[in-house]
Amino acid sequence: MAIITLGDRVMSAPCLLPHSICHCIHFLSPELALQHGKVAIVTGGTRGIGYETSRHMASLGAHIIIAGQNELKDVSAVKRICEENREAKDLISVLCIVFKLMVCVCFVFSVEFDQLNLVSLQSVRQFVQSTKRRGLPLHILVNNAVVMLVPEGRTEEGFERHFGINYLGHFLLTLLLLDTLKHSGKRGSCSRVVTLSSSAHGAGEIQLDSLQCYSAHAAYSQSKLALLLFSSHLQQRLDRGGFPVSSCAVDPGMVDTSLYCHLFPTARLAQTAIARLLFRSPSQGASTVLYTALFPSLEGEGGAYWSNGRTEMTSPNTYDPQLHCGLWDSSCRQVGLP
Repeated sequence: MAIITLGDRVMSAPCLLPHSICHCIHFLSPELALQHGKVAIVTGGTRGIGYETSRHMASLGAHIIIAGQNELKDVSAVKRICEENREAKDLISVLCIVFKLMVCVCFVFSVEFDQLNLVSLQSVRQFVQSTKRRGLPLHILVNNAVVMLVPEGRTEEGFERHFGINYLGHFLLTLLLLDTLKHSGKRGSCSRVVTLSSSAHGAGEIQLDSLQCYSAHAAYSQSKLALLLFSSHLQQRLDRGGFPVSSCAVDPGMVDTSLYCHLFPTARLAQTAIARLLFRSPSQGASTVLYTALFPSLEGEGGAYWSNGRTEMTSPNTYDPQLHCGLWDSSCRQVGLP
């Protein structure tokens, strides 16, 4: 099998360091096999972690559909990814000529943009309809797009923005694409759903009789808890049906991206200074996402919560089966699914 190295990657090994120290060490994704023939959708794939995820998957030959709402910026990001991959292909071809390597280099990459605005459930439905009309398979879905600490506001359907965009939009998107994921997966090569959560889920609390929350910090934490519950419960349902699809949640850690733009000015200045020393780069933040989406040894291992390249325990309320089922049923009613 052809293998390509992404930057200075090293193979992972069991960590023997204390747990608190492990979190200070950035996980480096193992070498990943070429992904020719695979189709992946990445929401919010034109900046930060989503961009790095899309870029690396494209470099491995996967067909990437970047789902986003800003057509001008998103198309520009798609062009950057295509140009970077084209330059990499040209460099390898030159090296083969210089060193007279008898190697067949076959790089087929395809990256495209399609409109998806998670603030509108109607936009989610239109995106899914557009995707299904093309008859493409779907092997990987990365639920990455997120808002954080935004001012109080509502989605088009009237949901609090963190809950509506981060959670309900991805909930509906995943369930509407689930049939395609099921048909694209097979035994030994399951389709994968990777949902980005956060350690902030530990501060989250979901009240099934009142899912709206107006504190920005509490709203963000609630949305990340909901995503974690969704990812876990989805795997339970997939297991019961015996479907070739796996679902997991990933905490990318503290990553230096534009998500912090809504902090108060003084907090923003502090974050900017601290980020240079302690935060992960978007590429480092994408490592565990890529690992869970692509690494062969994780085949069929769904339902876990991953952080820094390893599975982690989650907050106690994530193990409450009534909360799992109650949130699922409530979410189905809110997005209009049976």
